[in-house]
Amino acid sequence: MNDADIRQSFHRKRLRRHHAQQNTLVIDELGLNHGRCRADIAVINGHFVGYEIKGNNDSLCRLEEQVKSYSAVFDKISVVVGVRHINVIEKHVPHWWGIIVSVRGPRGAVNFDTVREPQTNRNIDPISLARLLWRNEAEEILRQKRLSPKMLRQPRATLYQYLVDKLNISELRELIREYFKKRKNWRCPELPSQYDGLCQPAAM
Repeated sequence: MNDADIRQSFHRKRLRRHHAQQNTLVIDELGLNHGRCRADIAVINGHFVGYEIKGNNDSLCRLEEQVKSYSAVFDKISVVVGVRHINVIEKHVPHWWGIIVSVRGPRGAVNFDTVREPQTNRNIDPISLARLLWRNEAEEILRQKRLSPKMLRQPRATLYQYLVDKLNISELRELIREYFKKRKNWRCPELPSQYDGLCQPAAM
């Protein structure tokens, strides 16, 4: 069972409700930390929820760095693993991460069992959250906050710091969601044709 098998079934079985909600975005391969890491699946509404997929053929060697990137921005996180990893995964993720095991049933379907529910992340990093915005989006927000043209020409890292200084995490999260919604047909999960109805970002 590989990443693609798990991902398609997870979208269809666990995330169908989120796909159907107009105020919710479900994004595949969301870049974190300026693209140095990618979240396999992100569910974004009033909160940010991340899912990292590790199929039976995947190595766990990159998981330590992925844990840092996920933990900086997501309110709740779960790792979805194949049965090969179930006995060792607790050693590789924080105690507050959820754990979901994917199992192939006797007829070939991929099923999911929750081993541990995720807890709320108490250590969101505002700068890492701000980095989810593109530079032009950060500039637009700061322009509305009446920053001078000279200040808007500062390096990207400085603009993100301005955002953090002027917005609390809830405000920043809401703005990120709104800007993500404007990115038409962006990061739409590629699902088999029978599930096309799950993916309609342009209608938001």
